[in-house]
Amino acid sequence: MKLYYTPGACSLAVHIAAREAGLPLTLEKVDLATRKTETGADFAAINPKGYVPAVALPEGEVLTEAAALLLFVADRQPEAGLAPAPATMERHRLHEWLAFITSEIHKGFGPLWNPSTPDSVKQATKDKLAQRFTYLDKVLAQQPFLTGERFTVADAYLFTVTNWANYHAVDLTPYANLRAFLDRVAARPKVQEALAAEGLLKQAA
Repeated sequence: MKLYYTPGACSLAVHIAAREAGLPLTLEKVDLATRKTETGADFAAINPKGYVPAVALPEGEVLTEAAALLLFVADRQPEAGLAPAPATMERHRLHEWLAFITSEIHKGFGPLWNPSTPDSVKQATKDKLAQRFTYLDKVLAQQPFLTGERFTVADAYLFTVTNWANYHAVDLTPYANLRAFLDRVAARPKVQEALAAEGLLKQAA
């Protein structure tokens, strides 16, 4: 399968998950400003939504949206243990985490990416993120990963979007457990591979 990605974007979570699962993967970088891929293809024709990630499957379909793709990857290679079995409470908890990360952390950074966002809105955005990071820090004080002792696709997603703090002067110093989590995930060999492939090793937490 082919992953259309932009370095450090939420597509990194899918990239990490695919490597952790041992799935064959080819990469094609997307310039989101021009909507062109590195081979010159029109990305809007691949994903009319205009953003990454998008995965072109061997069957000819294209699947989009980070949370959906993370579950797809986990289910494509269930023996990798990146998600609990379907229809279990543990699986529902994973869905809960993916929804939280999507709405509260991933989209929570949204205003900070827009250079025209007023300073007052940027500060309010950082204050809201601080509330979410405080919650995550308490969870991660009790366990190494979001769902417990095992790394899942939710951890790949949280790692990716929380590292956006590096781009926006969001101070993670108060959150020792969250920072330890980022270090723990960054040290995983497959995460290192994904970061290296995207040229991000120096930017990782």
